[in-house]
Amino acid sequence: MEKHFELSDTEFEQDFIQCKLNPSDFSHEAHLRLAWINIDKYGIEQAEKNIQNQLQKFVEFVESKDKYNMTLTLAATKAVYHFMLKSNTDNFKDFITEFLSVARVSLSRSGFRVTTIN
Repeated sequence: MEKHFELSDTEFEQDFIQCKLNPSDFSHEAHLRLAWINIDKYGIEQAEKNIQNQLQKFVEFVESKDKYNMTLTLAATKAVYHFMLKSNTDNFKDFITEFLSVARVSLSRSGFRVTTIN
């Protein structure tokens, strides 16, 4: 389990906004969780604005401005929203499990082979 799951959604969001989250805990999955929380609480339009502003502030604080990419941030947020509309879950942990299952099926139907590296 990723470290960000040790925090509630509220704690995670607040720690990120206040730049208290350890940068090593802000994985790709944590990035998707931030999108999920924002979309769930504020709707897609406000979530897109929030995430851009919060990420820019965070990467500046941790002196990693070169890691921010607006196009990728918006695409990830829109992808989360797309799957949220199809999801039956009410929490991120179940959502990401469901999302990964759907992605694996979609990729395998496309001819890609999905493997896990341990």
